Amino acid sequence: MARRTLLRGAGATIALPFLDAMTPRSLGAATPPKAALRAAFVFFPNGANMQYWTPTQTGDSYDLPSTLAPLAKYKDELLVLSGLTHDKARAHGDGPGDHARSNSVFLTGAQPLKTDGKDIRVGISVDQMMADKMGTQTRLASLELGCERGTQSGNCDSGYSCAYSSNISWRSSSMPMAKEVNPRQVFERLFGDPNQVVAERDEAKQAIYRRSILDSVLQDAGDLRRKLGGTDQHKVDEYLDSVRSVERQIQSAERKPDRSIAPTIEVPEGIPHETEDYIDLMMDLAVLAMQTDATRIVTLTLANEGSNRNFPGIGVTEGHHNISHHGKNPEKLEKIRKIDLFYAYRLAHLLGKMRAISEAGATLLDSSMVVYGCAISDGDKHNHDDLPVLLAGKGAGTIKPGRHIRYANETPMCNLYVAMLERAGVRVDKFGDSTGKLGELG
Repeated sequence: MARRTLLRGAGATIALPFLDAMTPRSLGAATPPKAALRAAFVFFPNGANMQYWTPTQTGDSYDLPSTLAPLAKYKDELLVLSGLTHDKARAHGDGPGDHARSNSVFLTGAQPLKTDGKDIRVGISVDQMMADKMGTQTRLASLELGCERGTQSGNCDSGYSCAYSSNISWRSSSMPMAKEVNPRQVFERLFGDPNQVVAERDEAKQAIYRRSILDSVLQDAGDLRRKLGGTDQHKVDEYLDSVRSVERQIQSAERKPDRSIAPTIEVPEGIPHETEDYIDLMMDLAVLAMQTDATRIVTLTLANEGSNRNFPGIGVTEGHHNISHHGKNPEKLEKIRKIDLFYAYRLAHLLGKMRAISEAGATLLDSSMVVYGCAISDGDKHNHDDLPVLLAGKGAGTIKPGRHIRYANETPMCNLYVAMLERAGVRVDKFGDSTGKLGELG
């Protein structure tokens, strides 16, 4: 069976996960399947409470600190990387604007031009360099997701364009890749036929389209199942169930009223009211995109840099950015720790989903490189050294996780990206402000 086999129905196409039936055969013997390499970059804002982030031990005998406790079951699939720096997030004569710089520098390693006009300029991001190489093999070269809206113009941070604060992915030095924040639109982008969606704008046809996408392809799925072995039948059933589960979450979110506005007004965008549900849903969509090989490159911004989102569910009613300027106040530092912990639980959700998917004798997590972090360590001082950075997954067998590695302070974060680019088949002499290739990963 071709790797790009699709289930088809009226107005919808659904790609399939990797099945045993897709394994090439030669002379009657199965060729060992090889899973495709994926890369995901997950960004959180405003730094961290580093006292509870950095392990005290190095090597494979380290213990996860309290902030990272939700990741304990994935410890053997994590690298905690200490000592990395994003020097180009520093002012270098440009004055204030650390949040805008940190956001735009995170994946580019390049100093943004300080402007709030149209002449924005930073650098190509690592995800887009990978997309140039790997994106030709998938329907979408890359997928940019976010859990907080942003804007592409105006002054958002001390004279820096809002484009810098809103985007971590940059196609070119002047072209940001705007993130999609609406789960419904992401789902339709992944599984809907764009041409037919455009053609069916009227109310009646759109209502039909909004019915379960799976319903329109079930007959095709039934025909396919009869041709598969028992193991593949189970994989197809499991995968279709996961797609339907995500769809039900989106439909539920669309029906759920926003109590902060009025109990009778529904939110039409399909964005869950609770931040936890919103992030988890976007993570589920990211996993589906990689599982179906719709794309192999994903970026996910949990919130824009400088975000003042609050977290009443964990007892933090003040804005995140406000309390990140803690002035060593113990109460504010504890609230930052709670936010760090909240985000760690969300990362655990993502890693759990990826580890639960098996393909080609491994898991989706085994086949991936997942970067989690930001370009600020202490939000009060706007430090850009010794950053909070995790690397999850085995990179299709090229990475040895389960360790805490401490590099010399001021080691460029871009050295990590050079090492990742090499694993993605992109060989570069330099990326951003790199000084070489980060060692000790494999």
